Amino acid sequence: MSPHCAAMNGHSQAVKVLLEAGADPNAGDLYTSPAQMARDKQLHSLQVLIMREEEFSNRLSNKANFRDCTPMHYAVLADDLATTKIILEFGGDPTKENTLGHRPVDYCRTKDMKDMMEEASKKFEEKRAREEAEERRRFPLELRLKEAIIGQETAIRTVAAAIRRKQNGWYDEDHPLVFLYLGSSGIGKTELAKQVAKYLHKDLKKGFIRMDMSEYQEKHEVSKFIGSPPGYVGHDEGGQLTRQLTEFPKAVVLFDEVEKAHPDVLTAMLQLFDEGRLTDGKGKTIECKDAIFIMTSNLASEEIADYATQLREEAKRLSKHVKLDDMELDDITVSRKFKDIVVRPILKKHFQRDEFLGRINEIVYFLPFSRAELSKLVSKELNFWAQRAETKHKIKLLWDHRVVDVLADGYDVHYGARSIKYEVERRVVTQLAMAHERQLIKGGNVIRVTVTNPDDDLFTKLDRDIDNASGDESGEGEEEEEKSLKGLKIQVLQEGTKDKYIDISFDSGENPFTIEFK
Repeated sequence: MSPHCAAMNGHSQAVKVLLEAGADPNAGDLYTSPAQMARDKQLHSLQVLIMREEEFSNRLSNKANFRDCTPMHYAVLADDLATTKIILEFGGDPTKENTLGHRPVDYCRTKDMKDMMEEASKKFEEKRAREEAEERRRFPLELRLKEAIIGQETAIRTVAAAIRRKQNGWYDEDHPLVFLYLGSSGIGKTELAKQVAKYLHKDLKKGFIRMDMSEYQEKHEVSKFIGSPPGYVGHDEGGQLTRQLTEFPKAVVLFDEVEKAHPDVLTAMLQLFDEGRLTDGKGKTIECKDAIFIMTSNLASEEIADYATQLREEAKRLSKHVKLDDMELDDITVSRKFKDIVVRPILKKHFQRDEFLGRINEIVYFLPFSRAELSKLVSKELNFWAQRAETKHKIKLLWDHRVVDVLADGYDVHYGARSIKYEVERRVVTQLAMAHERQLIKGGNVIRVTVTNPDDDLFTKLDRDIDNASGDESGEGEEEEEKSLKGLKIQVLQEGTKDKYIDISFDSGENPFTIEFK
């Protein structure tokens, strides 16, 4: 017997025994309707109905949807005070909603039950608020975001500061929080939006809504956005945004590549940002002032990337005369002058309306990765493949700092972190896959990725340092050529040895050759 069934049938002691044995007091029921369950279980709907009445309860409506109803929902439906108290004692959440958005208190039929549920809900929310405040104090949002995102220190601080104001009640409650993320592709804009949603709504799926604005480039697609008016095709379905906001009005909503949206779609978004509400095609108004809206755009990405690169180059030149630590070299801040003179005219020319830009709380700038951040990205990607090699093929994968440096050189500012991902796959994973296909490596092997002719590379660097020290800058072109010629190869640890690696050979001749990916 499940706690749901026991609660519905007034078996309070059975509920207690099940909860003591470890049953989840907040588990949601999977039952929807006889027709849907019949399709899922491949049964006749009449069979499902008979089973539901005989094995669960015959007092419930056959037409109602009970998806995500907790044991407490059923205890309240049964008007069983004793069972409800037991569920509360074992950590039952009186604020948990079912798929229809109803809490247990919404099903109360008597005053005693309603008074108890309202009091329990109030205490539970106060306790949760205290716990969340303590959690925010011990683990600030900045730290949470940095665990998942490499670099973008300034962007993280800007977003965290705005959300902190909202969480602690220091914000305009009549307007939702609106961000515009600017920067090149693959630099962390979408990922930061996802991490904000994860922080605010845990792993709740409906807490994050992603709208690809490239799907709304035509005028008629406004109806797909907010829903068709009465009499038109798709009227009953509702809009893609309005439907999801109705289900969860506090969601984090991501408008990806917003510059591609039709002006009429932007007009609908303006109402959303300005008033915190949206009227759908049916004329129904959706209140969503507690939502967070994040727009991403590639507008001015070239200008932002060039600006950040220039600042970093200037910081490097300055570091030769004044001692600067790595943080000062990497932590680049976009100046107010650059924002007003370069970025704002680009945004104004594209969106063609000041009121739209005026409703954005924060414009967040995402800058190209620094050299130190690129090394972290490469290491993260290599660690991913090392873990995959270990779990899937029982192969241990090793590498040194030279490999990280060579792969970091494959960074393309136009594609961001994706270029690092593709570089690792092209130059390392391809060789591993080829060696595996030819049965040159097997489970239990230790594989090392290394740079071809590392000693020569070391001497080249020493020579270059000597030239630079003597003021000879003629080697700069050679340095770029040397960087482009660096190759990677994979080696396998010889069985019975601790540190003797041999190159992976792809032929059967006496002089093995290693495929080098450059």
